[in-house]
Amino acid sequence: MVQRVAIIGAGVSGLTSIKCCLDEGLEPTCFERSDGIGGLWQFTEIPEEGRTTVYRSVITNTSKEMTCFSDFPFPDDWPNYLHHSMLLKYLRAYTEHFHLLDYIQFKTKVCSIRKHPDFAATGQWIVYTETDGQQASAIFDAVMVSSGRYAEINLPLESFPGIENFRGYYLHSYEYRDQKELEGKKVLVVGAGNTGGDIASEICRTAAKVFLSTRSGTWVISRIADDGWPLDLVFTTRLKSSIQGLLPGFIVTRMLPKKFNQWFNHENYGLVPLQSLWPSLTLNEELPSCILSGSIVVKPNVKRFTETSVIFEDGTVEEDIDVVIFATGYKAKFPFLEKSVQNICKSSISLYKCVFPPDLEKPTLAFIGYVGVTGSILPAAELQARWVTRVFNGSCKLPPVNKLMGEVDKRRKALFRKGFPCEKDSAKMNFVAYMDEVAACIGVKPNVPLLFFLDPKLALEILFGPCTAYQYRLTGPGKWEKARSMILTQWDRVLKPLKTRIIVSPPQHSSTAFWVKVLGMPTFLGVSFLIFKYSSPSWLPRIK
Repeated sequence: MVQRVAIIGAGVSGLTSIKCCLDEGLEPTCFERSDGIGGLWQFTEIPEEGRTTVYRSVITNTSKEMTCFSDFPFPDDWPNYLHHSMLLKYLRAYTEHFHLLDYIQFKTKVCSIRKHPDFAATGQWIVYTETDGQQASAIFDAVMVSSGRYAEINLPLESFPGIENFRGYYLHSYEYRDQKELEGKKVLVVGAGNTGGDIASEICRTAAKVFLSTRSGTWVISRIADDGWPLDLVFTTRLKSSIQGLLPGFIVTRMLPKKFNQWFNHENYGLVPLQSLWPSLTLNEELPSCILSGSIVVKPNVKRFTETSVIFEDGTVEEDIDVVIFATGYKAKFPFLEKSVQNICKSSISLYKCVFPPDLEKPTLAFIGYVGVTGSILPAAELQARWVTRVFNGSCKLPPVNKLMGEVDKRRKALFRKGFPCEKDSAKMNFVAYMDEVAACIGVKPNVPLLFFLDPKLALEILFGPCTAYQYRLTGPGKWEKARSMILTQWDRVLKPLKTRIIVSPPQHSSTAFWVKVLGMPTFLGVSFLIFKYSSPSWLPRIK
């Protein structure tokens, strides 16, 4: 039976992995190469090679209720979208509350992880580390790789001919801290994702001119939904996820452009994406305004660089460029794993449920936080860690290897049909569907039909409201007695930091009322009829 577990990295995935090990009676040892917790959320004034961190102005793209771990909510009065320093403060509080520091070895680099000679029988691993120049090794019964998806920068300079002759300054976005050094400069930002859009919107306030180059375009959406509610709270719901899963792909691809263009016409702004079954999304409230005011000029993909200029694929040329910022993202890399395992783990899609390598003789290696989801990674990583630690201690069993391989292949083919190149780790799982999938393996997925009989008020909020992580603490292993109350009061915590000027009788949000508005009364009544067909008709579907 697994007892000693090695955990690689003390970021968000590593911290929750330590806690879950302790919850399941395992002995964790976490190796962290830096001097503190938090991973990329540990801001540094000076960029360090081989270490990715946020820049100075970063705020979260997911709201606090959708971001927190399932049994450790954010303080009520904290903002809904958090500055990176507040998220790091939260992680430190989480670490202190659950006494995790005692299990972390800081300034320790994991050099190599190799199968024990008796791996086929024991499933053990030998972990080789280095601390202050001193090398060591230890045998562990299992390993949780929690270094995430942002281990190495993606800077494909070979895709930009002439960059070696460019006389200006170029850098990857991980080196960017703030706009101070770019005042009065002509800057090209390559990449219109979340990072590229944020940096371009920030530096255009003081730069002489900012150009934003995008290869395939993007849909720009706001963190703020209708009536000012956080976007993910409104749209990351079970009902919406179920409807989306039932709709054919061609209908979704026709509906999405109309929805995204309600804010502004992306074609007019030069941002409309190339045709794809799965759209590229950028969360940014400022970018459209900056484009409209001319502070940012959108350009197509770069064709090549000269010494002082940039030539784009449409033949246009921008002269006297001073700085180029490549917001070309990151890629996961696990150089410490032996080659046979590295080959399996090139993509999270190649793993069973994006966690377990499917063809190992023993399921004693797992990847936490490697998956891409359409939501916060914190609750997803936590649920993965809860499952993995129960597999390690024998409480949960995995199917035979042939079934694991079959499911991996099935998922890969399904994503390929939807337009994802499976050799690249570009797919993002639907947050609700993926969380439910992992939760079912543990036995903590909410039974919504049963709840309509036992606790109708809670059932309505679970169905129509946001799929917050508290839902996976209602029952089963790891049940938390406060989970129900946290779900029923989640909208109150959304409003708490906004109530800095008291208004008499402010409007209250109702998840049920919201879906009546979005779907229309006929659709709502039809869905309600199916839900309540076999339940008591003596009460109305009202939450508050």
